[in-house]
Amino acid sequence: MKYRKIRAIISGGGTGGHIFPALSIADKLKELNPETEILFVGADGRMEMERVPAAGYEIVGLPVAGLMRKLTLSNLALPFKVIKSIRMAKKVIREFKPDIAIGVGGYASAPLLWAAGRMGVPTLIQEQNGFAGLTNKILGKKARCICVAYEGMERFFPSDRIVLTGNPIRKEIVPADEGMKAEALKFYGLDPQKKHLFIVGGSLGSRTLNEAMQKWITDGCPGGENIQVLWQCGRYYKAGVDAFMEQAKAEGKKVDGIIHSDFIKRMDLAYAAADVVVTRSGASSISELCAAHKASIFVPSPNVTEDHQTHNAMALVRKDAGIIVTDAEAGLKLMKTACELLDNPEKIALMEQNIAALAKTDAAMTIAEEVYKYV
Repeated sequence: MKYRKIRAIISGGGTGGHIFPALSIADKLKELNPETEILFVGADGRMEMERVPAAGYEIVGLPVAGLMRKLTLSNLALPFKVIKSIRMAKKVIREFKPDIAIGVGGYASAPLLWAAGRMGVPTLIQEQNGFAGLTNKILGKKARCICVAYEGMERFFPSDRIVLTGNPIRKEIVPADEGMKAEALKFYGLDPQKKHLFIVGGSLGSRTLNEAMQKWITDGCPGGENIQVLWQCGRYYKAGVDAFMEQAKAEGKKVDGIIHSDFIKRMDLAYAAADVVVTRSGASSISELCAAHKASIFVPSPNVTEDHQTHNAMALVRKDAGIIVTDAEAGLKLMKTACELLDNPEKIALMEQNIAALAKTDAAMTIAEEVYKYV
């Protein structure tokens, strides 16, 4: 099939869980026709304003913001930001003249897709989680197509417009062969004779995972004699973790086998280096771990809608494709569980086999085909 040049706006963001699927969709559309023009629309001050240009795409920022759960003065300004964002979105649409507007979740997508729908532009949304976010639930009422990663989404969206696609993932996330693993170990300066643990708290970091690591280091890294750790702590926590690591080193704690960073740019190599991954259980993270065939320990965030991260993780736990440690128990159990798993290669091999069976690696192509149905 020959795919013609199109003009598409992709809107949403706030976290890597929204941004990376959006970039995957964009990359696939450009792969199908390199002349296709894509414009991103995000929220001012959010991470998409950095990550999208770094990936080579143009982005426009809107002043829209989310509703704070507690009463704050910023909530009083929200209606004015929404009105201004809708005006700006209409201007962007008039100037760019898109064939379609694609929303990937996050409040940044609301003004753009609402305006697009009112201006006669077909809209498509992609919902990553098993419990739909508020923005997508609202936008789904008018969207031509809703691409989902889980079954049973009829409770949130019109059933006749739902397409089960899976979550788009970065194309470089693949199962590592021996060559890729060797490259990864060299890239991160890791010892091939050691076991390797990758701890990643999502694109913004995780206080719980960071505190569990700090407690483990303070306690002398019990069970970690032959383990090296690659630790993404997140930019919000980087200064505090830097200070902790300096103090731990001064006190003679075992920190020489621990590499910490605020953000991992080569996630493909981080997965390739890891024997076990410790992570939150956002839908995009789970999709990538399935594609990478990685034995994983999940610590679901309790601060999400409808506790959807627990539901995400349990879908794997029930198939012996993952292990769950609750957020409340992480301080006492997480690193002990990780060390025990690293000492059990048979269990790791079984988990890798089971999680590989759950991988859906063609989601971006399926979504791109849906896009072409409406343009």
